[in-house]
Order: sequence, then structure tokens, then C-alpha cells
Amino acid sequence: MTEQSLHRRRFLLGGAAVGAGALLTACTSNEAPAQNNAANVANAGANSQPGTPVTIGFSAPAADHGWMAAITKNARAQAQKFSEVTLNATEGTNDVNQQISQVETLINAKVNVLVILPFDGKALTAVGQQAMDAGIQVINLDRVFDTPLAYRTWIGGDNYRMGVNAGNYIAQQMKAKNIAAPVIGEVAGIDSLPLTQERSKGFKDALARQGFAVGPRVSADFTPESGEKQTSNLLQSAAKLDALWNHDDDQGVGVIAAINNANRKNFLMVGGAGSKNAMNLIKSDAEPLKATVLYSPSMASSAISLARLLGQGKGAGDFAEHEIPAEITTYSAVVTKENVDKYMDVGFDS
Repeated sequence: MTEQSLHRRRFLLGGAAVGAGALLTACTSNEAPAQNNAANVANAGANSQPGTPVTIGFSAPAADHGWMAAITKNARAQAQKFSEVTLNATEGTNDVNQQISQVETLINAKVNVLVILPFDGKALTAVGQQAMDAGIQVINLDRVFDTPLAYRTWIGGDNYRMGVNAGNYIAQQMKAKNIAAPVIGEVAGIDSLPLTQERSKGFKDALARQGFAVGPRVSADFTPESGEKQTSNLLQSAAKLDALWNHDDDQGVGVIAAINNANRKNFLMVGGAGSKNAMNLIKSDAEPLKATVLYSPSMASSAISLARLLGQGKGAGDFAEHEIPAEITTYSAVVTKENVDKYMDVGFDS
């Protein structure tokens, strides 16, 4: 699943692909050359038009999870939208050494820009820096490298705010129902991962601000099987439950199965990440699932758009800055029955 540092909060975007870039030529360091912002603005309207050919190298972990499968799928689909873009994508792998070798092959092939979602950010840092030193600009996708020297731009999700927004939504619903002391459960992901810790902290912090607390809590493994098992355990231990937040819609398939098996539907459930099946359940309004908090794999589409603009040296007319930002954090919107149609296009298959 996904992982990144808490301090990356500077630029907020929605789930759609980024349509902004900057005038930037390939360089062998992390210092961007000086640019003419007037030219930036004047040329921005041409961003959607075909430009000079760009070869983008792409590397990501194995597609063994709905969210991760959507990362690669979205990257390929976005590249196909641009007639001048060639995507050189490696086969996804969860073997760190194999991913390093694959990225080195892309470097030796002299691709124009690299988009890398590392299986392990720390382990892939050196090869990211190797690419930058070779004059190949790197977009670090979601799981962050250890140093900014290894990338030109980082783009990824906001795990802490994901928890905050889930907590805020549940708190609002509890207050609307006049439930003064609600029992609020949590089905987390893998507790040893920073991403899970950040999501749980955001959830706890948001509830605390509203005078509420997290009640029964279990951790799963981001799979339907683990979601079902751990949710069954939680339901057995909690005779009363007013709300439940599940961190991940992939494991949510099992979470909902456990709820159905236990015939426990008299509480509010919120999901996480934004799968299509979760959105369909929200739209039908027939299950406890009433919302999901986005951690959208559409960030991969945005990464490809950014890579194209970097490779072509195109500008961003609606940014005052001369260059593409060094860090971009996607926003964790809350998807409900009222707005679900707006977000269906970024839903992924669990």
C-alpha cells in the first residue's frame, strides 16, 4: 500500500490529473534554471497540444492489490492520451533489487523523465539519485525517497489528512444523530507501516477535537481476507457500535462481508482510498457504508502529466512560480451519496 512523510503537505490537489507544468530544461542537479514567467503564462495554453516527443520511464511495485494495480493502469492510460509520449514501463515487482535493476535499465535507455513509485523508498533512493545525476528528471510517486536529491518532484497522498477527514465526517454524523458518547471502531491497515500510523493519528486527533475517542480497534493487512477476519473479531468484542472507519477499500470487501455475516448493520461505516465497489455501495445507500475518504491512484495519471511537461519544458499559466512545485500532495476528499457521481471516474477496482 502507500507510504509517505507527514511533512509533505504544501500543495493540495484534487483527484484529477494535473494539467500544469513549468518551463524547465533537463539538468544534472536539483537546481532549476531561471525562467521567464511572462513566457510561462503566454505558452501555458499550448500545454494540451502535442509537443516534442517524450519518453517516460515508469516503475512501480507488483499489481497485487486493487490500489496498486490502478496505479499502473492509470499511468498507462494517461500516457496514451498524448500522441507524442512513449511510456517505457517495467514489469511491477515487490523485489527491491529487481526494481533497482529495472530502473537502472531505464536510465541506460536514456529515457527523458522517470516516474518511480518505489516498493521501498529508502532502498530506491540511491537509484533515484543516480538518475538525477545522469540528467534524467525523476518524479517520485507516493512512497518517498530519503532525500530530495533523488527526485525533481514528489507527488503523493496525504495519510494524516485521510484520517482527519474520516474522523471529522464521523463526528459530524454522530452529532447530527445526537449521539453524545458514540462507540467508534477502527479497522486499520498494517500497524508497522508509517502510513497506517499517520492515518490512525489523524483519525484520533480529529475525533478528540470533537470530544470523541476511538473505541475498539483492530489492524488488518490490506486484503479482503484479513479485513473479514479482523472485523469479525472487532464485532464480537463490541456489542454496541455507532461508527466504524476502515482504512482501505480493498480490505473493505472483507470488512463488509464480516458485517453481513454478523448481521450488524445498525451503525455508520466509512471506507478509505476510493474503490469503485465502495462508491457503488455508497450510491445505493443500502449498506452501512456511507462514505469513503480518497487516497486516489489517479495520482499516477498526474505524475505522467507532470513528466510530459517536464520533458517538453512547457509552462504553467495558472501558477505564479516559474517551475513545477517540488512537492504536490493530493487531497483526501470525503465521498458521500451527495457527491459520489463527481468522483466515480477516479474509482478503482478492488
